Amino acid sequence: MRHVWVLCNWKNNPELTIDRRTGLRLRIDKEVNPHLRMACLDFSRWLRREYLFPVRVRVYIKSDRRIRAKDGDSVCGTFWRPDNYLEEPYARIATGDYVDLCEMHGEDNAVIEILLCVAHELTHYFQWINNLELTSRGEERQATRNSYLVVYNYLSQLQGQLLSTSFLYDKYEQQWDRGRFPGPPDPAQLNP
Repeated sequence: MRHVWVLCNWKNNPELTIDRRTGLRLRIDKEVNPHLRMACLDFSRWLRREYLFPVRVRVYIKSDRRIRAKDGDSVCGTFWRPDNYLEEPYARIATGDYVDLCEMHGEDNAVIEILLCVAHELTHYFQWINNLELTSRGEERQATRNSYLVVYNYLSQLQGQLLSTSFLYDKYEQQWDRGRFPGPPDPAQLNP
């Protein structure tokens, strides 16, 4: 089965056939690390080439260590889905722990962690736009799985750049070993 980023259920929704702003937009705080800023911009350019965003979605890359979710939890990322398709959704990603991640995992792997968070929140966008009815747990599982697929696909297309897919694959296998995913990434699912 193909991942949620390539579903087109939204085409059957008359609210989404009207003329509207589309695409993916990033807003990055000035204080965000310059290397991380460039990585996020490159990732978003690639996402725009590879995937269709039928309702404009903004991703705010924040310099804060954590973001306060609407329920009061302190989290790394959030996605706000409006009640209708006339409003534009947005995601917020915290990157204030980037330096700590660099010390623990190295700079390239720290970037991968942030990109996984961006992809995770954007998976919630695709769940919303395609009007998928999942449990909260199902939404999170699907978002985690699809974020790995998208970032793995992105990294594999970088061909010879500094970022490595081995860290990502190891993280995926750890999730698989804990029973969170049915198996390692299927190459057929990686290419939209």
